[in-house]
Amino acid sequence: MKIDIMTTIRHRKGIKVTEVTEEHLSQEKNVKPDGKVPSVYTGGKLWKRLSLPVGGTVAIFLGLLTSVYVATLHENDLWFSNIKEVEREISFRTECGLYYSYYKDMLQATSIQQGLHGLIHDNKTESLRTINILERMNVYQEVFLSILYRILPIQNYLEPVYFYIYTLFGLQAVYVIALYVTSWLLSGTWLSGLLAAFWYITNRIDTTRVEFTIPLRENWALPFFAVQIAAITYLFRPHLQPLHEKLTLLAVFLSTFLFSLTWQFNQFMMLIQALVLFILDCLDMLPTTKVTWLYIIQLTGILLVSVLQFFNSMILGSLLISFNVSILLARTVQKNMKMGCLLNRVGKLFLHVLMVLCLTLIINNFTKKILNLESDEHIFKFLKAKFGFGATSGSANVLSMDKMEMCSIVLTPGAAYSLVHTVLFGCLALSTMRMKYLWTSHMCVFASFGLCSAEVWGFVLKSVRLYTPQRLCVLRYLIPIITLLYLSYKFWPGMMDELSELREFYDPDTVELMNWIKSNTSKKAVIAGSMQLLAGVKLCTGRILTNHPHYEDKDLRERTKQVYQIYAKRSPEDVYSILSSFGTNYVILEDSICYERRHSRGCRLRDLLDIANGHIMDGSGENDPDLKASLYPRFCEEIKKNVSYSTYFARVFQNKTFHVYKLVKHK
Repeated sequence: MKIDIMTTIRHRKGIKVTEVTEEHLSQEKNVKPDGKVPSVYTGGKLWKRLSLPVGGTVAIFLGLLTSVYVATLHENDLWFSNIKEVEREISFRTECGLYYSYYKDMLQATSIQQGLHGLIHDNKTESLRTINILERMNVYQEVFLSILYRILPIQNYLEPVYFYIYTLFGLQAVYVIALYVTSWLLSGTWLSGLLAAFWYITNRIDTTRVEFTIPLRENWALPFFAVQIAAITYLFRPHLQPLHEKLTLLAVFLSTFLFSLTWQFNQFMMLIQALVLFILDCLDMLPTTKVTWLYIIQLTGILLVSVLQFFNSMILGSLLISFNVSILLARTVQKNMKMGCLLNRVGKLFLHVLMVLCLTLIINNFTKKILNLESDEHIFKFLKAKFGFGATSGSANVLSMDKMEMCSIVLTPGAAYSLVHTVLFGCLALSTMRMKYLWTSHMCVFASFGLCSAEVWGFVLKSVRLYTPQRLCVLRYLIPIITLLYLSYKFWPGMMDELSELREFYDPDTVELMNWIKSNTSKKAVIAGSMQLLAGVKLCTGRILTNHPHYEDKDLRERTKQVYQIYAKRSPEDVYSILSSFGTNYVILEDSICYERRHSRGCRLRDLLDIANGHIMDGSGENDPDLKASLYPRFCEEIKKNVSYSTYFARVFQNKTFHVYKLVKHK
């Protein structure tokens, strides 16, 4: 079998050389004796010259169209231009409201210096604690945007909230353009980029959620990540001019830095990226020098972000830094790894991989012990439960680029990188829905590349013995055009219906709650409740919180678990003691959590609390044998009907959704 494969490859080499020679001779035959080229070739050269400006114009148009599209959907869904300010702020649900609140704080500060001081010495986000927001959270984008809004002469005709959301919608244009360019670079035709953009737009539900979760960190970061991938794809092109290579490396660095600065999960995305580079470099499918530069850029970018985040320990103790440092050290020790016979190279490769893995574990564990780092332990627990790396890019023969170019399907460095990159992010998408938006957008790129690839169609035609350059050209362009027409026919009516559907924001209970808090509580009041609700409380009222949705801190996770005892089976004395320890003045109970029915038994918040406390869950069904019945009823239910609870809690507000209780002060 092995001999047959090698014979086939050699045979194809011969075919390819012959075809190139015949094509070259045919072109020579078409040259007139006087040296002039026929008009058909002149037209081809003209189209090549026009292709770049035409393709670039289409890319910009589609990017702007996407931006306008998602902005219109957002307006139509909420009637954002007509609702009150408090309703606009409430529409920034969960952690979105928390991030936007820092933009609002910066604008409300008397000066930029005071605003920065307030973020660095924040005592409102977590009660009884002063934390550095710039160190704990990725909010430099809010800082930059607030400063930009102050210095630009736009205050008289553009509200701060519109400046904020239009910036995010504008980044969607950057995102689509970057995907378009990546697909264009891979396939060699901007028709592929057009198809990638079409797929991104028509599969919007699976590619982005920016229109209803605007301030999420991923909506800031993913456009820069797409720019980085486009730049890396261009970097892997052979025979780049030195100036072009330097400018491309600069683009990779800037996009990597901005991506890292705007999302707390940057290190995990770039770790997968580093794994892709490591796998392909070990298989000798990427130029080693360029890969080394990418490792250095990753390290430099994330270390610079660490400095800006006041030497954030979660970044310094990241697996990404340990992995990249290990690779660079292993390369320094183990030189000429790709030289020698096949058996010798396999042995060196095995030793290299083993050395990198061992060094990574040693450096990472050593760093975490020095920093006493436990902030990211919840993420690794999640990944251990959900995600495992599988084998990729396996090949019986490790071929150099010169030999690969002679095969029937040319897997260029850019295509190889994009393939493995997409596969690994697909594995990550299986673990959590949030990562789906990262994977599907790049699937649009790779699918469009495959449909417009000359190599793919050439392989198909050769497999059925129908290959000619003319048929290749027809299929390569005709199939994508038919696909574009089909997509337009299928999705255009639905998109028009979606754009014509008008809704309005309506959440009177939450609006009533926020207005009551602003009017009836002290500005220094401490409020306890669910994470998602308290983010809105901070944004709309400016009151002090006991906990919030930014979960990358061990102490905060423990604090949230304690606050959530309001939904567990605990005595009023215990709940009062817990809340008092955080300086709480008011606690908000939500019926949607207390009587939750959306999730099945065992997945509801109250069930998780019961299990953690060793109590039997409510309802019919099995329980673990070590669980016992609680001595007390569920706090959030009993407080509404048991008069004895008034010794500790006094109800001060109530509507159909929320119940607010004030903690009674005891001497």
